[in-house]
Amino acid sequence: MKKRPVDIVVISDVHLGTYGCHANELLQYLKSIAPKEVILNGDIIDIWQFSKRFWPKSHMKVVKYLMGWITKGIKVHYITGNHDEMLRKFTGFQMGSLSIVNKVVLPVHGKKAWFFHGDVFDVTMQHSKWVAKLGAKGYDFLILLNKGINFISKQLGRGPISMSKKIKNGVKSAVKFINNFETTASEIAIENGYEYVVCGHIHQPEIRKISTDKGEVTYLNSGDWIENLTALEYNHGQWELYSFYNDKGIQNQLEDPHEEHPVLERAELFQSLLDEFRTSGLVKLK
Repeated sequence: MKKRPVDIVVISDVHLGTYGCHANELLQYLKSIAPKEVILNGDIIDIWQFSKRFWPKSHMKVVKYLMGWITKGIKVHYITGNHDEMLRKFTGFQMGSLSIVNKVVLPVHGKKAWFFHGDVFDVTMQHSKWVAKLGAKGYDFLILLNKGINFISKQLGRGPISMSKKIKNGVKSAVKFINNFETTASEIAIENGYEYVVCGHIHQPEIRKISTDKGEVTYLNSGDWIENLTALEYNHGQWELYSFYNDKGIQNQLEDPHEEHPVLERAELFQSLLDEFRTSGLVKLK
């Protein structure tokens, strides 16, 4: 497969370790591009959901592929999110071309781009984390149910349906939350003199300019790999939203989705990840 060159790729809200994660689709996308710099903008591994003991081979393949980029020297910024907040204790850690950070500001053709996950703006996360975790479990169940409905829909020759997206778009409070999120992020970015503000967290892919009486900023959100299957790409001086659903060229190259789902305890999962670091040669462990 011929790889597309990309200056910067931004991927967020993959939620590896959950039933809703489209790991096969993401892996196919990763194989289709040749990025110079990678932003993993939070919630890549869903540490909240490890108790479900669910870690398919396709999820490990994604980890291996990302680590392959690191071994090749491609700069990878892992920005922590709320579902992988356990990694925040390692903020500042660097290994080869990999860095773990809470946020990062990068120069993009003479302009400053501010990257962060976005859960800092979530009031539920700040004051009632148990509610957020309970909501995550309900969301995961809804996605699993949605998969069954879409299987039937496909057999009937119809397109995919996103139940959670319909719910979010139909509930005024959800729409208001998304709008407030985008506005708050943009206002802070303008005050700090950033030309771009790039977030994840709300699973709502977007590129749009937001203006206030203090200035203007381009707000971007990379979406997710649960419902939208989107990423942000910066190339030739322009930002674009990539959509797997619109990429007919790679959809027929998906690996067999009918795979075994090995049961892994949390300790076993971390040991598997540790083994990958060891075999990659990035770190020498006794």
